[in-house]
Amino acid sequence: MTEHRVRPRVLVFDSGVGGLSVAGSIHKALPGAELVYVADNAGLPYGDKTEQVVVERCCWLIRESLGRRPCDVVVVACNTASTVVLPALRAVSDIPVVGVVPAIKPAAACSGNRRMGVLATPATVKRAYLDDLIRTFAADCEVVRLGHPDLVRWAEDLVAGRAPDQARVNLALAPLRDAGVDTVVLGCTHYPLLVPWLRKALPEVVNWVESGDAIARRVAYWLEQSGQLAEGQALPPKTEAVVINACFTGDAPSDLVPFMSAMGIPVGDIAGHWPGTTAAGSV
Repeated sequence: MTEHRVRPRVLVFDSGVGGLSVAGSIHKALPGAELVYVADNAGLPYGDKTEQVVVERCCWLIRESLGRRPCDVVVVACNTASTVVLPALRAVSDIPVVGVVPAIKPAAACSGNRRMGVLATPATVKRAYLDDLIRTFAADCEVVRLGHPDLVRWAEDLVAGRAPDQARVNLALAPLRDAGVDTVVLGCTHYPLLVPWLRKALPEVVNWVESGDAIARRVAYWLEQSGQLAEGQALPPKTEAVVINACFTGDAPSDLVPFMSAMGIPVGDIAGHWPGTTAAGSV
């Protein structure tokens, strides 16, 4: 039986909690929309896995989620996954799929001293697509790439109620401070969750550039193309259970509910070890 829905619905997929920053941007831009959140935290980090494994995990989990809760747009809110999974996912999906890339173009446009930092995962800073983005949009800038192995885990710990140690953050970001960058690209969706600590570590940075707003605009575009944006905008903002369902392939973060409520995106149902997965990462 076809599900009857009044509000447009967006599936946000990530390898962990980083996509919560994207979910927040989508809710800010489209307050009448419902969100479904799926996180493959049993498979974290994706940067350590082969492309085939990442594609298989992402496609299977997203198809499984859509089978249970149909959505109008899929957002792959993970930089690593977006580099490899989008073609395969679009080939098996009849709804729009939105990916994420580091926001090099807008960062270059706002840098005053033409010195930029790209803060990303160790896997992302080595990707050829990042080379292409920098060559295309920031050829006149000095770009310092920093791939630190701990920032994703610090963001995951934050949602579990454990704040990062500021001294460790300061040490991790020292190469960007030494380079005198005035703009930093947050090249992983986990990193906006850490902005208060990042700002303290680099108080001289003027611009912190992330991809959330651009993703939200793209989601709005696809909803507009399908005629659902106007319908969603005519509805009052979603306040109770903005995220109607949050599914994690590993343990659900212990402080998820208060954390998401503080972000303005309260969550309804939460499922851990979903669907039939284990913390070891088998699907």
